[in-house]
This record gives sequence, C-alpha cells and structure tokens, in this order.
Amino acid sequence: QVQLVESGGGLVQAGGSLRLSCAASGSIFSINAMGWYRRAPGKQRELVAVITSGGSTNYRDSVKGRFTISRDNAKNTVYLQMNSLKPEDTAVYYCYAQVSVHPRHEYDYWGQGTQVTVSS
Repeated sequence: QVQLVESGGGLVQAGGSLRLSCAASGSIFSINAMGWYRRAPGKQRELVAVITSGGSTNYRDSVKGRFTISRDNAKNTVYLQMNSLKPEDTAVYYCYAQVSVHPRHEYDYWGQGTQVTVSS
C-alpha cells in the first residue's frame, strides 16, 4: 500500500507565504509524477502544479510566478512553495502521486487534503 502524508497548510494573510509538503511511503517501485490539486468552496477540483520524476513541471495559469513546485526523489517528497497568496487561493489542497508499485503497473494516489486559508 501507498500513503501520502501532507503538511504545511494553515491560515495566512494576503501577501503571505506557505510551504506545503507531501511524502509518499509504502510499496513504491518508482514515482512518475507528484503534484498538487485544490478544491475551493463551490468549485470543482483543479490542478495547481505537477512535477515529473525527470523534473518537468506544469502550473495553473493563475499561480504562475507565485507558486513553485519541487521534489526530492530520494525522499519521495514533493513541495509547493506558495508566495504572494491571495484570498482566492483559499482551498483544500490535495497531494497527488502517480506511483508504479511494479513495472508497467501505475496507479494514482491522493492525500487527505490540507486546508489553506488566506485572509484579506
């Protein structure tokens, strides 16, 4: 089994910063990609950022220039540095990982979510 453990959420004023982290553990052969999604009240889940094991990244347009995703492959950990936070960034943030538990067997895993609240 594979588990994703998230940390770093909290309450911050607009313009502030938070750093989220997510560590994957369990029966892992390799991790192809890790990233972050979020769900705001009344909204559907949306991609925030994703990074592959090779280091390529994708960001949602609204967070480009403010958020930075990085990873430590040796620790199976992904980070999301969030700067210049806005109230519209308020959401539950979910860690995501595409994990190979065996060659040619890839599965998607999700963390439980961590609340990020940005006050004006």
